[in-house]
Amino acid sequence: MSHILNYLSIAAGVVFLFGAAIFVHEFGHFWVALKRGLKVDEFSIGFGPKIFSRVRNGIEYSVRWIPAGGFVKLPQMVSSPIEGDAKHESAPPAPPLSKILVSVAGPAMNVVFAFALATVIYFVGVPVSIIPSVIGYVDPKSPEGKMGIREGDRIVELDHKPVKTWEEVNQMTILALTNVLPVTIVHTNGESNTYFLKAEVNNLVHLKTLNLDPRDHLIVNQVRGKPAALAGIKVDDEVVGFAGVPVSSHPQLTSLIQLRGDQETPIVVKREGRRLTLLVTPTKDAGSTNYIVGVVFGLGKDVYNSISHPTPWANVSGVCANLYGTVRALLHPRASGVGPSELSGPVGIISVLGLELHTDYRLALNFLVMLNINLAILNLLPIPVLDGGHIVMTLIERIARRPLEVRFVESLTTVFAIVLICFMLYVTYFDIGRFKIFRMMFNRDVQIEQSAKPAAPAPAPQPAP
Repeated sequence: MSHILNYLSIAAGVVFLFGAAIFVHEFGHFWVALKRGLKVDEFSIGFGPKIFSRVRNGIEYSVRWIPAGGFVKLPQMVSSPIEGDAKHESAPPAPPLSKILVSVAGPAMNVVFAFALATVIYFVGVPVSIIPSVIGYVDPKSPEGKMGIREGDRIVELDHKPVKTWEEVNQMTILALTNVLPVTIVHTNGESNTYFLKAEVNNLVHLKTLNLDPRDHLIVNQVRGKPAALAGIKVDDEVVGFAGVPVSSHPQLTSLIQLRGDQETPIVVKREGRRLTLLVTPTKDAGSTNYIVGVVFGLGKDVYNSISHPTPWANVSGVCANLYGTVRALLHPRASGVGPSELSGPVGIISVLGLELHTDYRLALNFLVMLNINLAILNLLPIPVLDGGHIVMTLIERIARRPLEVRFVESLTTVFAIVLICFMLYVTYFDIGRFKIFRMMFNRDVQIEQSAKPAAPAPAPQPAP
């Protein structure tokens, strides 16, 4: 019963927080429209059939079933009144300045909301998991080993940018526009060298990784199932990799196992100083839909070992930097290996928000900073049906000194709306494919260390990859 109540409370929290991002955006349009003296027909959160509706002062306020956005119905925002619509023929089109201000107000409110949340985070702090960029086992026969890279060395710079944690190493490797990266490493003897290391795209996760592992890995405490026993996994084995992917945490390994259900998969372990590659076939756990290999690990928790207090500006600017890197990688898919399938739509966003809220409310607030900045920038794209499209069409009308033909605008908007819906369905398909990973991460053990320690500003999470 307690689990059900926990799920319900998280679901309610997700609806509230996701709805808040939508609400502030639409409220921006609504408030500026009223201030500019425009007629407002409806203020709605969500799409589809109505859950709740009330008319007050001539304005209909509604909440709808599909929580993927919202809208403010403003008849004067069209180029000219629709012929035969007696209700709106008496309302002239809004002045160009009013149209632009109303369109900008939604994204602007998201930015304001992001800074407000970032201010709260500055005071309450946000948990971060810091895994120092210390290198683990390196095969002496590998290209990296032949270069002189050894266990205990530390990565301090990647692609000419400083790094301190494995999260930064992995993220920068994924977004880099090349698969040969300059990596500066400080050796255990204090010497520093820069190597050009090759990153390879793993067929399982479709993202680039270096052929280097974090120093800390999972230690097998118990062997409890046939898959592990048949594979020859033993107590005190240190898990180094699975399916060709370096393993750095229990949730990561659990997620990878779910993707390889009933498939023979290489698992790399370190035993008495030797690196062994074994073959294991994950099978379903009795009474569950989850796949297991039948071991109990010594490190079974995600440990957030520091509390960061990034300034609002550092937090938001960090989000913008990550967004720039993601867009840059998307524009060069052949070089980066990052494509649209790695992006997330409403399903993925809501799932990640639920995971963060389940872990710690401060992580959810930090995720909302990223979400609001992304919503603001996305809506300013010059695409009909988005706020940026309305601004562009208004500027065209102003330059041409005549309104655009209403049916042309409607047709153009419809075409782009269909394209946008198809794209959302496309990314949602991949979100659903990742749902079992979200579920496994939801069930992970987490430890939050409350003692604050000096730390770098916490990087905001991404919808993709």
